[in-house]
Amino acid sequence: MIVGLASVLFIALFGWGNIYFGWSDPDGKVQAALFAAFALGILAGYKTRG
Repeated sequence: MIVGLASVLFIALFGWGNIYFGWSDPDGKVQAALFAAFALGILAGYKTRG
């Protein structure tokens, strides 16, 4: 359930975060940071689980 919630939150922020929060991101750096945080969170989850 938590993984699904995190995935939905990531997709929403990645896709529509600039509209909702109003940030200006012409270079895509915020989206790159969101993707990196999500990927590192997945990696950390696998490390602690296994």
